[in-house]
Amino acid sequence: MPPLRKPAARRTLALLSAAALGAAALTACGDAGASGDGRTRVVASFYPMAWLSERVGGGAVQVTTLTAPGAEPHDLELTAKQVGRVGKARLVVYVKGVQPAVDDAVAKEAKGRALDAAATVPTLPATHLGEEEDEEHGHGHAEAGYDPHLWLDPARMATVAKALGDRLAQADAAHAADYRARAAAVVKDLTALDGAYAGGLRACKQKTIVTAHAAFGYLAQRYGLRQVPVAGVDPAAEPSPRRLAELTGQVRASGATTVFTETLASPKVADALAREAGVRTAVLDPVEGIAKGSGGDYLSVMRANLSTLRTALECP
Repeated sequence: MPPLRKPAARRTLALLSAAALGAAALTACGDAGASGDGRTRVVASFYPMAWLSERVGGGAVQVTTLTAPGAEPHDLELTAKQVGRVGKARLVVYVKGVQPAVDDAVAKEAKGRALDAAATVPTLPATHLGEEEDEEHGHGHAEAGYDPHLWLDPARMATVAKALGDRLAQADAAHAADYRARAAAVVKDLTALDGAYAGGLRACKQKTIVTAHAAFGYLAQRYGLRQVPVAGVDPAAEPSPRRLAELTGQVRASGATTVFTETLASPKVADALAREAGVRTAVLDPVEGIAKGSGGDYLSVMRANLSTLRTALECP
């Protein structure tokens, strides 16, 4: 009889081993998209989407940002390691049309696991400065067919926040209620910011904003302003001498007091335009990135922008 028990014992061990391997496989699948400490992995393309992901995700998510602090996001090229992070993320949050390298990585590595903020809100057409500029710089954002700078409208950002809360709730059902509650809190903050802009810019003497590049179309539309951009949606696209001459005339005719420069792009062209037109310059931050070590965030930078606009537009 003992010889019969040994094979039975071996079969039992084999079954236990198979069950253990199966459980390990299931656990590994369940951990896909989770960090080592069990948090949900979220990859954000650049600062505004990272800020939103951190606020809505809270302690339940681990947010990795593809664009380094202080770097110009439009010029981003991804490393193999970053592409790998896109592939491992449970959710990628981005704005299609801002960073072609991110668009490519999402299409190849994260189908069905990405939230394109531009797909959640009505978009505006891309700003074209003329055939000459289109021929020289006809690439990048304009290929998307719309202006991707939607985060500069707090009302649209509120819509994205709600959509993000819903997507995180789907991806991580255990924390669904928390995601939706935090999204509601972010919406409340953004709605208050929207109200501050609407009230602060309602009765301004001037309505024209001359910007370094065409990043402020959504803000201008939302609050009844007129944007005159030096460059198109690509901040690296320098205007031709003919375009600069046209701009000088437009600035003088509009009565604008200020040409706005940016934090992450060279102010050289905007400074030259201001000198030609006889007006001053001021910094209007497109909130595409926050410098390393800065104590500011999306809300504080947007409030600073409002103050700058109120001064330049001679608001009571």
